[in-house]
Amino acid sequence: MRKAERLFQILTILRARRTAITAAKLAEILEVSERTIYRDVQALIVNGVPVDGEAGIGYYLRPGFYLPPLSFTPDELQALLMGCKMAQAWSDPALASASLSAENKVRATLPDALIRQADNYHLLCRIPIFSQK
Repeated sequence: MRKAERLFQILTILRARRTAITAAKLAEILEVSERTIYRDVQALIVNGVPVDGEAGIGYYLRPGFYLPPLSFTPDELQALLMGCKMAQAWSDPALASASLSAENKVRATLPDALIRQADNYHLLCRIPIFSQK
């Protein structure tokens, strides 16, 4: 794993937690040494990411940290679009409308090739699951 990917993974792990996580646990998750985690966290701090830490407690992000929109893999985008289609097909009108809005925002950021791939994917939610009797 490249350093940039590892830094992003550390940031993702820290953002997902409400409590601190130790360098040892991060090293175990990312399959690197604790020393690598120490260097990576220092690199995040130098670049303005508000990571705090205490010996024996671990690292955590200060509240209020905002990360700009993320990049998704093609499979992640497909999962998001499928979820939007499912919400539009099977939920109440307000949630369906919100889902359509979210789908349009995601599609607006996609390159043409990924839009074509998403449009050609046969979604399971197009198949009626419940028969009406």
